[in-house]
Amino acid sequence: MLIQDVEKYFVSLSNWGRWGAEDERGTLNLISAAQTVRATSLVTEGRVIGCARVISPSWAVDNPTPCLHHMVSSGEGAPMEGVHETLDWFGLAPHGLSFTHLDGLNHLIWNRTYYNGRDAAGISTARGGRPASVEAAADGIIGRGVLLDLPKFTGRDYLEIGEVVFQDQLEACAAAAGVSVSEGDILIVRTGRDARTAREGPWDAYHTGSAGLHVSCLPWLHEKGVAVLAADGANEVFPSGVEGLDVPLHAVALVAMGLWLADNLYLEELADHCARTGRYDFLFCLAPLRLKAGTGSPLTPVAVF
Repeated sequence: MLIQDVEKYFVSLSNWGRWGAEDERGTLNLISAAQTVRATSLVTEGRVIGCARVISPSWAVDNPTPCLHHMVSSGEGAPMEGVHETLDWFGLAPHGLSFTHLDGLNHLIWNRTYYNGRDAAGISTARGGRPASVEAAADGIIGRGVLLDLPKFTGRDYLEIGEVVFQDQLEACAAAAGVSVSEGDILIVRTGRDARTAREGPWDAYHTGSAGLHVSCLPWLHEKGVAVLAADGANEVFPSGVEGLDVPLHAVALVAMGLWLADNLYLEELADHCARTGRYDFLFCLAPLRLKAGTGSPLTPVAVF
């Protein structure tokens, strides 16, 4: 695909003005109160599955931006008698491939403009990225989650590095799982990243590549009314297949569509439970931090059956 083809998506898939000129929530507007209530009806077992990766301070080839962890007060100096507190300090950069995180709609800029036609100058070093920051999701995102386990439904443990996922594969996977994708859904795509790591060892996805969706999947996501797209990697394939544009899916999704993206979920336990029970939809909760003017946030996704 040429970059000129991607540029057309900025027009044909645009949600600018759809929910008003001041809108900061984008596709979260597609999750109505009634849909959230219906999603709670999917809870029949009381089974809770966390889908966040471990936030580690140790560098690794697949953790190139580890968090900083400083013990302000440890137990080493604790008195023999009486109370003593332990305190610590964490610092991290949420974007990239290390941490489970939610992208704010201010995370990507195209032609000096970001979501809903805002001037890029509004995102400043001094003030951060308001409006359309990750604060727009500060109340949390709760709705119907749908897992598309691509390796399982192609008879494999994981997709290959750089393997491209197209619309027809998403449709076939949904059909095989007996699940539909509907307006307001949180769509979760498993590529088997962690299954591959367990078998082959960690790898540098930035330079070697990783499996993910092709940008041409976006019209289908737009048509279906997906509210959040999530995956065990960066959501889109690396390399992108679009010369001159590394992250075309992120650019169109965030800037034009206002489609929220959750990257780097841990999906192995969720996939195992779905396979055992034959259930591929569930209540899904995303809880970002209330980071003022943030372009993204560490995230704790939770599936409830």
